[in-house]
Amino acid sequence: MLIKRNISWKLIIRLTWRNLIFFLIYSLVIFYAYHDLGFEDIDIPFEPLTVIGIAVSFYLGFKNGQSYDRFWEGRKIWGMIVNWSRTWGIRTLSLIKLDDAEAEKEIKRDLIYRHIAWLNALRVQLRQPRSWTLQEGRYVERLFDRHNERNIESNQAYQFVGHEEYDEIKKRVNPATHLIKNQGLIVQRLRKDGVIDGFQEMQLQEALAKFYDFQGMCERIKNTPFPRQYGYFSKVFTWIFVLLLPLGLLNIFENHVTDTVHPSQQISIMFLQMIPFTILIMWIFTTMEYVGDASEDPFEGKANDVPMTALCRTIEIDLRDMLDEEDLPAGIEPKDDILY
Repeated sequence: MLIKRNISWKLIIRLTWRNLIFFLIYSLVIFYAYHDLGFEDIDIPFEPLTVIGIAVSFYLGFKNGQSYDRFWEGRKIWGMIVNWSRTWGIRTLSLIKLDDAEAEKEIKRDLIYRHIAWLNALRVQLRQPRSWTLQEGRYVERLFDRHNERNIESNQAYQFVGHEEYDEIKKRVNPATHLIKNQGLIVQRLRKDGVIDGFQEMQLQEALAKFYDFQGMCERIKNTPFPRQYGYFSKVFTWIFVLLLPLGLLNIFENHVTDTVHPSQQISIMFLQMIPFTILIMWIFTTMEYVGDASEDPFEGKANDVPMTALCRTIEIDLRDMLDEEDLPAGIEPKDDILY
């Protein structure tokens, strides 16, 4: 998640430099072919192009709205995970009572630490790429790789469960599912041992069921791509428009300079006006299309995603503080203005 109000131009150039270079070359080729090579028939009326531009704008607006809904749903789910994690912490601390203070402390710590392990396991699972994952340019991908938030090695679950349990769950297809399962089995054993009664077990199991619900909601977003008929044709229509745009602007700028500029300066003035404005309009439309692409999958570990690492650390700090621990970790700091 980008945390500054204004996006740095350094990041914008990283994202769009290839398009800008292509737009410049393409516009120069069209201009050269029209004025220097004599291909005067390549110009097209601007009115039909206007209709296409309006249609593309509506289409992009729909796509971007739906993409934002996917991001916001993911953020709301993680907001509920934060709230119910605190509920899990307070229920664990208040319901489990033993005569042996050390044994009681160890049970509470085990349940809370396993929950932190589940958070991190879920985070790592959600950040694994799918076949439809957006592929950024080389320099952008290199930036994300340097931040190391999409790599499976960033899994911190091993810090919060025993080595034997960690070795067992990492072999599973869905480690997060088995961590919650282990929590449920431990709660069941506590009730059988008389540490908690049936009603207290029900309260703890209710929280675990909520965590399964939240995990399933996240997996639904992760494993269901934005409908490709919308995502793909949005890109197709946008590029059809931007590729036709210079052809439609030829007459517009030529008529303008013919009416207002001395004949000896018409070509140079038209060049200085048409090329920058053409590139600007093309850049605006392709950037609008990219914004939708970058928002439709909120768990990829990229600049516009839900900051799951920061949320996991926030929950970890809260829960360990509930245990009265003193060596609490620091909050996650942004990297290049991106909070992961």
